[in-house]
Amino acid sequence: MRKIKISGTGCCLIDYLYSGIDFNGKKFSKYLSKREGDGGLSPGKLVFTEEFERFAEKKFDIVLEELVGDRSPDVHNIGGPSIVALIHAAQLLGENAIVQFYGSLGKDHTGNRIIDIINQTPVSSSNIKRMDQPSPYTYVFSDPNWHDGHGERTFINNIGAAWQLSPRDLDDSFFRSDIVEFGGTAILPNIHDQLTDVLKKSKKAGSITIVNTVYDFRSEKANPGGKWPLGDSEESFRYIDILLMDLEEALKISGTGNIDSATHYYAEKGVSAFAITNGASPVWLYSDGRLFRKLSITQLPVSESILNELKFNTGIRGDTTGCGDNFVGGIIASVAWQLSGSKAGNLNLIEACSWGIVSGGFACFYMGGTYIERRNEEKLNLLRPYYELYRNQIHSDY
Repeated sequence: MRKIKISGTGCCLIDYLYSGIDFNGKKFSKYLSKREGDGGLSPGKLVFTEEFERFAEKKFDIVLEELVGDRSPDVHNIGGPSIVALIHAAQLLGENAIVQFYGSLGKDHTGNRIIDIINQTPVSSSNIKRMDQPSPYTYVFSDPNWHDGHGERTFINNIGAAWQLSPRDLDDSFFRSDIVEFGGTAILPNIHDQLTDVLKKSKKAGSITIVNTVYDFRSEKANPGGKWPLGDSEESFRYIDILLMDLEEALKISGTGNIDSATHYYAEKGVSAFAITNGASPVWLYSDGRLFRKLSITQLPVSESILNELKFNTGIRGDTTGCGDNFVGGIIASVAWQLSGSKAGNLNLIEACSWGIVSGGFACFYMGGTYIERRNEEKLNLLRPYYELYRNQIHSDY
């Protein structure tokens, strides 16, 4: 296999994770959102610290003490839709890939801690800018009993130094990659607002472009209930080879009211391939034939073996943080593997999403999105049996 070069950008931060939070409890429910974009907490969604403080009419530190008392986080871990996906892909690919992350951190203890964690993974941190702003962080509250026991989280994010990253920080090495990934740029405002141009530049350089989205609180605040922009125009879609979203994001970005309308919207706008997740429900897939073999709108189930493990193995103490990001990382790794033996137009989207689905499910087995390996190929070896079981699960249909 030839060595594949992968570059990605997004908001890199520290996640402070608290599990066992009761979203229906009195302490938490008083801070739940009353209407879209009002700054309140909402399961599955992200809100910025400053917006939440206006909603709560008090500082976040005071609310945090109300919610958790003097309890320390169960886990602190590196987070962010791009860096978590890249770390997972790099762990699966090992020496077969060069993976580099472009981001911005503060010149503070949190920034140093993030760099230390990245340096324990195969991802290069050499393209991270250090700014005078504080490093980004997110408080993650997890209720494992939410949604009939499938679990859910809510996020409070301080964007910090991520405000400072802009397209000019993406150098020629970034664009001259086999794969470029833009992860959760809604919390990377200067990149997000110019996404059309950087996607166009990536395609001009010959890169495969992957965009994975995140809840766009900034757009929802500006236009409650309205359509979310992805870049400065709908032209962005024509330059996206793989668009990865959850169901709510897919509906909001398309401005449609149901999944059928959304899938047809993205196909008509020229997205080459997409996958839309919905928790433990099936994943919607599509490919127009440019990168992957042509595939009409199709659904893939989630992994039965992982669902059974979560249901019957009472020793598992994980949460759903990072499931979507690891889903993305599994797809990136599979695309890289496939590129070594196939040309664009002959890649297999079902194969890529199979790795994505088991990668996202496996993230429920541990706290936080990032798994720190103790040895090379550790995570790949843990994941491979679930991949093989999943391929057997869907073999008769695909």
